[in-house]
Amino acid sequence: MDPERLVYPLAKYVLLGPALRVAFRPQVSGLHHVPRSGPVILAANHLAVWDSLVLPLVVPRQVFFLGKHEYFTRPGRLGRAQAACFRGVGAIAVDRAGGRAAVAAMDASADVLRRGEAFALHPEGTRSPDGRLYRGHTGVGRLTLRTGAPVIPVGIVGTDRVQPRGQALPRPGRVEVRFGEPLEFTGRERNREDVRHATDQVMQAIQKLSGQEYVGSYAPMPWRD
Repeated sequence: MDPERLVYPLAKYVLLGPALRVAFRPQVSGLHHVPRSGPVILAANHLAVWDSLVLPLVVPRQVFFLGKHEYFTRPGRLGRAQAACFRGVGAIAVDRAGGRAAVAAMDASADVLRRGEAFALHPEGTRSPDGRLYRGHTGVGRLTLRTGAPVIPVGIVGTDRVQPRGQALPRPGRVEVRFGEPLEFTGRERNREDVRHATDQVMQAIQKLSGQEYVGSYAPMPWRD
């Protein structure tokens, strides 16, 4: 068996998952909306680094997601080991500089869905700087229209309290993960209005689940996230 295939179950059920459950005591609602098989997009708000760990923790199937390109390009043995770990837990490298790299990331994400897997993303593109929900980038709209995969909106609550921005280590505290009803869209990926409409509908559903104040502009991208 490919060693990378062992990373996900080891991390979720042995190495990291049990500790996260004790520290964060996740309270989950609406999990029945997530299909046990078949392609699905999990679109969540983004309050803290731990969002990308808490979400897969509570979903009873492997979840794939995008990871910063830098995680995969560190030189040396440690770098190769790090890259293998990230690939093992379902991360797909993405260069946030845009252009062809962004296209490649979209293609890779679509391939995951065509294989019938679950794919998670944060449409805001970065963590919220102030706890509010910012306008969604259109990748989620393009992805659902390209693949036909339903979108499950997800509201994550409390991760910004257990690790406020600028705090190095998290502190114990309860977090909530709220799954909404599946959203399905018709339209064309190349039609900007169709893509924008789908994206805005997803963000509206996330806002209802998270209870955050909505901001009609994009979140500022930090130099480091």
